[in-house]
Amino acid sequence: MRNGTPANELPVDRWVKSRFSSAGHCVELGKLPDGSVAIRNSRDPQGPALIYTRAEIEAFLRGAAAGEFDSFAR
Repeated sequence: MRNGTPANELPVDRWVKSRFSSAGHCVELGKLPDGSVAIRNSRDPQGPALIYTRAEIEAFLRGAAAGEFDSFAR
């Protein structure tokens, strides 16, 4: 599985989006069999997905929880 693979071609059982997402403005995450995570644009569910390792996702989530990306939401 590579970055840019159409999201609908990935072996994801369930795509998940944040409950804080507003209509049409969100990304969805899906767990892949090898433990990596695919991310797709909810407005283009068949479009290209980005694939991240579990370690990359964990690092991002720790940073988000610590407020490291808050400036992007302003």
